[in-house]
Amino acid sequence: MSIVSWIVLGLLAGAIAKFLLPGRDPGGLIGTTVIGVVGSFLGGWLSAKFLDRPIDDQFFDPATWGAAIGGSLVLLIAYRLLFGHSRR
Repeated sequence: MSIVSWIVLGLLAGAIAKFLLPGRDPGGLIGTTVIGVVGSFLGGWLSAKFLDRPIDDQFFDPATWGAAIGGSLVLLIAYRLLFGHSRR
């Protein structure tokens, strides 16, 4: 997949992660979007590196989507834990 495909996948994975973890985020829409993109890259890299799951060239590979959404969820939870109380 190209870098543009990963960005699109990250935007969609971030939206799905936000849907699965509703509530206020400290960074708002922009912060959540960036977390989705970074999470998809991180999830894909971790999946390829440690789970011996090569990144497929197809955009609609379920394992790639699962890794991207999982990475986005992990980063969103970590972001909320670290910076969740800064907006009071």
